[in-house]
Amino acid sequence: MGIIGWIILGLAAGAIAKLLLPGRDPGGFIGTTLIGIAGSFIGGWLSARFLDRPVEKHFFDLYTWGAAIGGSLVLLIGYRLLFGNSRD
Repeated sequence: MGIIGWIILGLAAGAIAKLLLPGRDPGGFIGTTLIGIAGSFIGGWLSARFLDRPVEKHFFDLYTWGAAIGGSLVLLIGYRLLFGNSRD
């Protein structure tokens, strides 16, 4: 899967992560979108590196989506912890 595929996957993963963690984020829509893209890259890399599950072959692979959404969730939670959670 190429870089454009990872960006599209990151956009979708960011949207899914936002649905799973509702609330206002300090960065708004743009920040959440960038976190989703970065999370898909990081989740894919971690999955390939530590779980010995390369995710770069198929766009519609369940493990690819799980790694991207998981990476997006981790980054979104970390972002909220570092820059404030507006649920208060």
